[in-house]
Amino acid sequence: MNRFQRVILVVVLPSLIALCGCQQLTHDTRSLLFSGFKRSEILGIVAGFGTTFAGVPDLLAMLRRRSTAGMNPRMAAIMCIFQILWAYYGLLIVSRPVVLWNVIGVLVNALNVGAYFYFARKEEAADAQGAGGK
Repeated sequence: MNRFQRVILVVVLPSLIALCGCQQLTHDTRSLLFSGFKRSEILGIVAGFGTTFAGVPDLLAMLRRRSTAGMNPRMAAIMCIFQILWAYYGLLIVSRPVVLWNVIGVLVNALNVGAYFYFARKEEAADAQGAGGK
């Protein structure tokens, strides 16, 4: 038996056998935890949670400080626009996690942008009063 044949027997053949044995893993079976969801949907829900609420720390910091210091609304506005597209994509592919998290993300980012402009307006009014009183 030459070297090439040994490589096939030792590496390629067991790999093919293992891949054939994994055929059932490619099918998305129902989850044991929530029978109404597939495993891929549960993974999508967990993954979407992190990206959806990524803007919350900025929003909370802005609300605590009652100031726009260090904030830029462009990122939240850009994220909001693309999450609208993601929500539409989720509707097209009929994916509950994609739709759910992106709709919530749109709301979070819209709140971020709204809070920014609210506090920016208040800061401008306070600056105008301070400049007028001098």
